[in-house]
Amino acid sequence: MPAIFDRTLNRRSFLTIAGASAFLVGCRVLPQASAAQEFRVALLSDTHIPADEGEAYRGFQPVANLKKITSEVVGWKPEIVIINGDAARLDGKLADYEALSGLLRPIADVAPVCVSLGNHDDRANFGAVFKSNAGARQNVAGKNVMIIEHDVVRIIVLDSLMYVNKTAGQLGKAQRGWLAANLPKLADRPAALMVHHTLQDGDGDLTDSAQLFEILRKNRHVKALFYGHSHVWALGEREGVKMINLPAVAYPFQEKDPIGWMEGRFTRGGVELTLRASGSNTAENGKKFQVNWS
Repeated sequence: MPAIFDRTLNRRSFLTIAGASAFLVGCRVLPQASAAQEFRVALLSDTHIPADEGEAYRGFQPVANLKKITSEVVGWKPEIVIINGDAARLDGKLADYEALSGLLRPIADVAPVCVSLGNHDDRANFGAVFKSNAGARQNVAGKNVMIIEHDVVRIIVLDSLMYVNKTAGQLGKAQRGWLAANLPKLADRPAALMVHHTLQDGDGDLTDSAQLFEILRKNRHVKALFYGHSHVWALGEREGVKMINLPAVAYPFQEKDPIGWMEGRFTRGGVELTLRASGSNTAENGKKFQVNWS
């Protein structure tokens, strides 16, 4: 199946990607225009797409839920779309990714899409279907690590997949080493990290979150960390880093939690997040949350 992200990009509709032509076949960036003041990013997580369109969990159908929000995402006209892990339903079958690729085509027609990996993904099967991924791919021990450049923010997409269909995640020594070596070189603007796993101290969390924060203490230009995994929408802060727990697209674990996606309007000073709740608890649908960098 051909990759769905190979497109010619202009500066305003996408971003500057350092060395992008070396990483994305068919993707080129036209000459730089005036510095943009806002970067519109559609933020999705935990799509859990199965090959079987009718498959449901707790009465929620992941395929139907992604279809439901597709017109919203397309209509908002983001400059890029990021899916923050657990793209596939349970164990990342080829057929799951083929189904996801087809479902994403209407979105990919209006904006490039970057998909990261979670514990329900399979790195080899993902790569067999998704031949390219928006952003500049980094050479980090075979991990799906991407850098997305924009005038107002640099987004670094990490890979916390450790075992397929087991709960815990890990960045690993190579990825942590890459961060420690490269973050100091990327201090010219605010940075945001995207990682799938939650960062507490539970058995199903990121096992090396303490080591990650040791690195972040030395790199204060990292202002925010976006994560998923818990199927919860929440805002917090840890050691000066804004913590943004993205809602799941597929289904909630508890009825009090919304499913859906977030509009993210990044500026140099922070990000305005708008919750687009499509199901479960929709009480805060359309509510805006301003997160300012310190």
